[in-house]
Amino acid sequence: MPILFYVDDSRDDLFYIDYIRKKQKVDVDLFCFSTAQAAFEALEERLERGEGVPDILIADLYMPLDSGSGLIARLRGEGRFSAMRLGVCSGSDAAEDRERALAAGADFYLEKPLDFASITGNR
Repeated sequence: MPILFYVDDSRDDLFYIDYIRKKQKVDVDLFCFSTAQAAFEALEERLERGEGVPDILIADLYMPLDSGSGLIARLRGEGRFSAMRLGVCSGSDAAEDRERALAAGADFYLEKPLDFASITGNR
C-alpha cells in the first residue's frame, strides 16, 4: 500500500484530504502533519526505524513557518529522500507559484481542492 505524507497548516484541509481518501476508497496509508518541521521529523524517525521514506509527500505552498517549496527544497538537498515523489499544492493558480514550486524541486504542482485518487494513481 502506498504511503502518503500530507503537510498543510489548515486543519480543514487536513480533514478534507482524509475525508476524500475514505469517500473515494483510495487504498493508501495517509499521514497528515500541520507543519513542515513535524513532517521532516517524522521522515527522519521512519529512516531511523528502517522503514524507508513514503512514496509521496505533498506540502501546502503557503504555510506560516515554512513554505511547501522550502520543505521540498530541503528534501531535494538530501539524497536520503531522493526516492520520494514530491509535490506542492495550493489554492493558487498563479504561474509564478507553480514555477517556484517546480524550481524548488517538486515533481508536480496541484491546485486545491485535491483530486486524491489522481495523486496516488488509485481510482
